[in-house]
Order: sequence, then C-alpha cells, then structure tokens
Amino acid sequence: MENKHLCAALLLLAIACSVLPASSDNLLRIGLKKHHVDVNSINAARVARLQDRYGKHLNGLEKKSDGSDVDIVPLKNYLDAQYYGEIGIGSPPQKFKVIFDTGSSNLWVPSSRCYFSIACWFHHKYKAGKSSTYTRNGKSCSIRYGTGSISGHFSQDNVQVGDLVVKDQVFIEATREPSITFIIGKFDGILGLGFQEISVGNATPVWYNMVDQGLVKEPVFSFWFNRDASTKEGGELVFGGVDPKHFKGNHTYVPLTQKGYWQFNMGDFLIGNTSTGYCAGGCAAIVDSGTSLLAGPTTIVTQLNHAIGAEGVVSAECKTIVSQYGEVLWDLLVSGVRPDQVCSQAGLCFFNGAEHVSSNIRTVVERENEGSSVGEAPLCTVCEMAVVWIQNQLKQQGTKERVLEYVDQLCEKLPSPMGESVVDCNSISSLPNITFTIKDKAFVLTPEQYILKTGEGIASICISGFAAFDVPPPRGPLWILGDVFMGPYHTVFDYGNSQVGFAEAA
Repeated sequence: MENKHLCAALLLLAIACSVLPASSDNLLRIGLKKHHVDVNSINAARVARLQDRYGKHLNGLEKKSDGSDVDIVPLKNYLDAQYYGEIGIGSPPQKFKVIFDTGSSNLWVPSSRCYFSIACWFHHKYKAGKSSTYTRNGKSCSIRYGTGSISGHFSQDNVQVGDLVVKDQVFIEATREPSITFIIGKFDGILGLGFQEISVGNATPVWYNMVDQGLVKEPVFSFWFNRDASTKEGGELVFGGVDPKHFKGNHTYVPLTQKGYWQFNMGDFLIGNTSTGYCAGGCAAIVDSGTSLLAGPTTIVTQLNHAIGAEGVVSAECKTIVSQYGEVLWDLLVSGVRPDQVCSQAGLCFFNGAEHVSSNIRTVVERENEGSSVGEAPLCTVCEMAVVWIQNQLKQQGTKERVLEYVDQLCEKLPSPMGESVVDCNSISSLPNITFTIKDKAFVLTPEQYILKTGEGIASICISGFAAFDVPPPRGPLWILGDVFMGPYHTVFDYGNSQVGFAEAA
C-alpha cells in the first residue's frame, strides 16, 4: 500500500537517544548532543523529504540515576541537520537509530529480508526470528518520499523508547530502500510522532500506544534544542510533559486546525520591521521536528533571501572556482594536461586510480576528527564542469579573459538542486530580524538564529535557514517551521488538547 503525503519537511532531523530511568515527574526525557552543520549532509537529508514526507534518528541506551522519576534518552545532533537516537525493538531489544519525526506517523526500520537495497547493508536490520515477542502481520506497504520510497511489510513487536516498553507495536520492516539518502543517512529508520490520519496502513503510532498503555503521565511531549554550538548537550525531547528548565516565561498556545501534521494558523510575516502582507490574513503552518531549515512559499522566501543577500550554493561555488582557480585551470589545459586530471592537479579533487574523488572524501573518521571542509565535494564537481566549459571554448580559440567571463556567466545560470542558499558570513551582524506572528504574538528570529554557520576562517560557510517550498491551495500556502524555529523556541506538542505551544528556549 502506498500513502502519499504532503511534503512538510526539507531536512532530516535525527535523534540519538540514551535511556535514563523515570523520575518523580513521570517524564520520559530524550537528551540531545550537538555537531556542526554541513552542506552535503543538509542536501542528503533534504532529498528524502522534499516532495512527500519527513524523517529522524536515535542512539545508545544508558541508565542515569539522578533521584528523579524521569526517563531520559539523550539525543545526538549530527551536523545540525540530523538529531538521532536509539530505540529497541523486540525481546531482547534490537537497537536502531531512528528519527523522531512530528511530520510522519509510522515507525519503520530495515528488515533482515532486505537483500537488494544497498542502504540495508549499511544499517542495522530487524531479525524477527531473534525476538520472543514478535508477531507476524505480513501486510505489504510502502511510503513514498521525495526521491524514492521504502517498501516492505508490517510486523508487530515490543518497542523500547528510553526505559519504557510499548507493547505489541505495529511497525514496518523495510525490505527495499532504493534512495541514496538512506544509504548515506546516519539513521536506520524513522519513528513518526504525527497523527494516525497520515499513518500508512492506518497503523497506530508509537505515541498513541504510549498514551493508551498509560506509559506517560500526560498526553504531551516537548522539544528543546540547544543551539549553542560550543556545548556538547544538544537538548532534550520530553515525553509526558514539559521541563520548566527548558523555557522562559509562558507558552503561547495555538489550536490545531487539521490533524495529520501538527498544523495551525500563523499570522503576518515581517522582514525587519516591514510586513510582507503575505500572511496578514493567515497562513497554514506546520511545526516539524524533522526539518532542519524553515520552508515557505517561493514568493516570500525569494524576497527574504534577497533581503539577506543569499545566493544559490551551486552558483556561488561555481563563481568561486572561476575567480580563484579559472586561470590555473586555463593554464593547465593549455599546457596539455588531460582534462580529467586538471582538477586534481589544481588541488580541488584527488586522483584515485581511474577516477577523481573530492578531497572531502578521505575517510569518514578523518573528516569527523578534523572537522569537515564543507565546500570541497561541491567544488570538485563544479571544477570538472568548468573544465568542460573551458575546453569547449578553447576549441573555438577564445581568449582567456572572454572564456572565463563566459564561464562566470554560466555559473549565474546554475540552479541549486535542493534550493539551498548561502550568505556572506561577514554580513550576519547587519542582517534584519525575521518575525513570525503566532496568535498575535511576535516570534523573532535574529540573524544568528536563522543563519547556519560551519567552519572557521576562510573555510567557513553560512547557509540561509530559509528554503522555498510551494504547496498549492486549498492546503497551501504552507509554512514549515523546522529546527531553525524550534531552536530558539521551546515547542510543546499537546496531543490531549489538540494544540501546540511556543516559548523562548532557556
């Protein structure tokens, strides 16, 4: 069975979790840890979500005795684009990294019967025969994402989240994962926190069963993201209530207008102190823990990115190649260097046997230990494009100046496949605040909050936290408030009262 969903997420948010026992407030806590943002990871994560659905991630279980009755599962943040954590399925529990996703409603993990998808060979697989609590279901199903789908069949087993065990949970064993996103993603599967209305096969979501089985004190869960890159702690996802240490003042609650996604009506949108007027009469919005950026209608996001001087990532990288390496590429070609070796000799790609690879692809361990140099892989690709363009112009006997000018013009026309944009890191302090109006209250994002920065010095790159995404009427226009918004504002998902609440994060 295939269930197409409205795409509300642009980037995968993965959640890594360690288990801590329940405290006296009967809350299940999932703690977060942080890494820096990376353009390549953003692209990979966003690919899986842009057309139809969202995603997330979990990590290792550990017990914490702090005298409280709260279950804490710390979440890890991979490159500010994926918060991932660990759950257990079966008896004894088989561990999986999953994404806690408020933009979808099913739980799925790779199956031991996934033989023909490369992604399954890089991730943990569920083995039904090793669980004493497994119950066969067998009904086939599929979930379509923006650049592919997962398919498989339903199964039933116990699911451990923190130190809570959800009995007889129906989930999907994925036997096919054709998308490249699932190959390179750090998560094994997805744990949806949306409503049953968008659940494939009408399967009861894990959160529903948590409530129905009396595992949480209140039908509420809340997210706190720690956006301070200098700290290891990434934040917490709390099941069963809220932690007053995570926010300041009171929450502004707004009722849900439609169940499925956590959807509500948002008011006017301001750039600086100037209203765009686009949402003055109200716009539909979704708050999504599985989206790293903040997405909205192309009309306004284009206006917004223009106001902050944002430029397409690929175009900017291409122009960098022309300005800094154009003459070098020209000279190498003129001197007789083979076109397929020019970029490696220019230091933008490494030559490995019969193929070029980016200097970004040394080893995963090296990159994580050194801190990734984000621009290298795209620069290698763009360099190879530029060499083709220059070589073609050389055949027409154009002058160096005219050829490089022509290549620069081609750079202007290069689209960014995923819509990502970059800004000048030196301009951040002069950029305007961006304001969202929710229930007549202003929720302000400063440039430091809506610009994602990675790297230091000349290796630094700054990414606009806004991406264009159009949903046609009657469902749209639609805003998707992801990680960029949920970082500054602690978010409460009040299932019992059908509302969401926002307060300044502490």
